Amino acid sequence: MITEEEITSVGKLLKTHALKGELNVMLDIDPGYIEEGNPVVLDIDGIYVPFYAESLRTKGSFSYLVKFEGIDSEVEAKSLVNKTVYALRERLKEYMLDNYDEEYALYDDLIGWTIKDVDTGEIGKVVDIDTNTENELFIVETPDGKTVYIPLTEDFIEKMDEGDKTVHMRLPEGLLDLN
Repeated sequence: MITEEEITSVGKLLKTHALKGELNVMLDIDPGYIEEGNPVVLDIDGIYVPFYAESLRTKGSFSYLVKFEGIDSEVEAKSLVNKTVYALRERLKEYMLDNYDEEYALYDDLIGWTIKDVDTGEIGKVVDIDTNTENELFIVETPDGKTVYIPLTEDFIEKMDEGDKTVHMRLPEGLLDLN
């Protein structure tokens, strides 16, 4: 049985396409992951169920038409509309490491980590990561409950300590005042 800890969100099924069970899907990952035969996972009545793509074709920049094995009609496909698409976290990591030269860490893995500035100390905990802009941002909740946005860039990261789940950063003076 697949658990919530084993998956990460990678997209959303938007609507059906045509009559043979195709769905329009928005993906936040390289579509090659699905094309290589890796499953995507959908929440079906509270149970995480793997689905395999029979076909996947480009529809736009981040939009694709997917046909899942066993989904052969518009009626069957309609039951999947508006569902979040998940990937198995470990399989996705393996795919990314096999297909990209630089080390890849899933951003979701950094949620809950502590952000510390090497000069001023603890800033807070990562509650989310905004990947909707060209420059990704840590969304950090400070100990006093404020939310601050910190650019997720290698230029600011001094080191990442997996043992105590801390990102040590050297932030430019005044950056946190911009929040």
